Amino acid sequence: MKKYCRAVLWAVLLLPAGVGAGIDPQGFDPSVKPQDDFFQYVNGGWMKANPIPAAYPRWGVGNEVDERNKAALHTILDRAVVAPNPGFIEKLVGDFYASGMDESAINAAGLTPLRPEFARIAALTDISQLPLELAHLHLLGQGVGFWLSSEADPGNSTMTIAAAGQGGLSLPDRDYYVRDDDRSKKLREQYTTHVAKMFELAGDAPAAAATEAAAVLKLETALARASRNHADLRDPIANYHKQPLADLQKLTPHFDWKAFDDALGLADLGVIDVGQPEFFQAFDAQLAATSLDDWKTYLRWHLLSSTAAYLSAPFVNEDFEFGGRILSGTQQLRERWKRVLSVVDSQVGEALGQLYVEEFFPPESKTRVLAMVDNIRAALRDRFRTLDWMDEATRAAAAKKLEALNVKIGYPDKWIDYRSLVIDRGPYVLNALRAREFNVRRDLAKIGHPVDRTEWGMTPPTVNAYYDPSMNEIVFPAGILQPPFFDPAADDAENYGSIGAIIGHEMTHGYDDQGRQYDGAGNLKEWWSPASAENFKQRAAAIIKQFNDYTVLDGLHINGEVTQGENIADLGGLKLAFAALQKSLANKDVALTNGYTPAQEFFLSYATSWRMNQRPEDLRKQVLTNEHSPDSFRVNGPLSNLPEFWAAFNVPTGATMRRAAADQVNIW
Repeated sequence: MKKYCRAVLWAVLLLPAGVGAGIDPQGFDPSVKPQDDFFQYVNGGWMKANPIPAAYPRWGVGNEVDERNKAALHTILDRAVVAPNPGFIEKLVGDFYASGMDESAINAAGLTPLRPEFARIAALTDISQLPLELAHLHLLGQGVGFWLSSEADPGNSTMTIAAAGQGGLSLPDRDYYVRDDDRSKKLREQYTTHVAKMFELAGDAPAAAATEAAAVLKLETALARASRNHADLRDPIANYHKQPLADLQKLTPHFDWKAFDDALGLADLGVIDVGQPEFFQAFDAQLAATSLDDWKTYLRWHLLSSTAAYLSAPFVNEDFEFGGRILSGTQQLRERWKRVLSVVDSQVGEALGQLYVEEFFPPESKTRVLAMVDNIRAALRDRFRTLDWMDEATRAAAAKKLEALNVKIGYPDKWIDYRSLVIDRGPYVLNALRAREFNVRRDLAKIGHPVDRTEWGMTPPTVNAYYDPSMNEIVFPAGILQPPFFDPAADDAENYGSIGAIIGHEMTHGYDDQGRQYDGAGNLKEWWSPASAENFKQRAAAIIKQFNDYTVLDGLHINGEVTQGENIADLGGLKLAFAALQKSLANKDVALTNGYTPAQEFFLSYATSWRMNQRPEDLRKQVLTNEHSPDSFRVNGPLSNLPEFWAAFNVPTGATMRRAAADQVNIW
């Protein structure tokens, strides 16, 4: 688990038909002026013409690309299933996919494949046995009680250490358990009903299932109350507590860490980063206060909940009823092949990714994107030279970090070796659990060894990108490097407005409220002068206030503190990409493209790349749990701060899309 990985939350996209790959005048809303609501002006017509499909909680820009990728992967997997003489990789993904698509066998098996796992839990006779069972479930990819993984040591990024943190919840965030409004209370009632229904499907009597569901909610609520909120988790220093394992044992006297670690294969574990010590104290208190029967119920629930999607139709449908319909507003399940494909990609994604890039990723795309990265890096280098709020020493250190930035494009140079993973055409759920265990063991095996900087945190077909501060790297999978985000046939203005802004976004994460606390080598280290750090915080406070003031729905506001890193990166990414575009156009004859200036085309491309419709339930969940602001605010928020945008569209003083001088945010 990368605790501070800064991934962009791309919503979904339908490829527009019209001007270029990404700008579609037919999707505009001519009833709205650009100066009043640029997101609505660019996307309003498209939004009206493209309602959300029933199987999705949202529908917008990344979806068309993702659907295109899924179609390509579907072809690969269908071919692998029937290949007469498949190679190892083809057989691995083909067998995994075939087992997931054998719906009749899955329905006939019901819960039978998991009976041995439930028997293990039932056989527990003493609370002292919990560490062994928790270790076993952790190996199966279930973060019961808490999470534990490897991480690059924030204090020494060349080495991998163990890290543990708060977890063990089923609802999306700790606030779902502790908020006292009527909507939250109702959702907890719906959650308890859902848990009871799942226990009934597993064979429990209704009365017993209701009692068990109440026990699950009670224990998870105790863990939630001890958990830090989303804003507090943003501080990497406050969530870094490397200590000897013996100190953690003193903190949690009722939990045998040696037994737990031995069961995980971590017999020589010396130190561990305990992200939230107070959570582990509360966890230990629950070991003493909660009965063994209730702990066993909790373990059964997490096993059942985490595997429901791999089981027979009644479990799948009930899991979707709560997780899809109630939490996100989704109206129906996606097609089975899409659900199974997503599991294959998430569990053995570098195997599937090898087949994908061989067939669908042209090498010339990588070359052009790397050139754009170089231009945007140069633009940020120029910004460091001219910032009036950063002193010379901090400028020099910032530039040094920028030069050390690593860039990964397309796919890994070294692929994960899956030869020890057993996948067959037997029960789908067992394939999924074996794949989870393979990935967990592979992660834990890194502890105590040098960090492997060739590794990737996303699979090649992923329509996304990220910055990792511990690696000081930006990563762009092949999946996102296609129209309309990136189009080799499009002009610079269009590409810099879409993929260029994303590149700038990820690059700027190295200097947001979290990323700036890491040096160029990825160490958690103070390299800012006190004066420059204070100047940054004042500017960050302004963007926090700007987004705190935005109301999303029903009086629910964006959390400006939680979303500040993404909002800073959006604003910085736009400025850098626009500056890089100006460099690319220097000394060139610039003509209008379909009536638009390059500056207008740039901003139209940017707004189009956030085109999206979203269900209210999913929007509410995003605001409560996610570090990314809703998409309309990711357009109007940063653009309202940009003089370059005002000039391009003649935005007058006093207009909604032009913040007053006193309120304007300018960081990078």
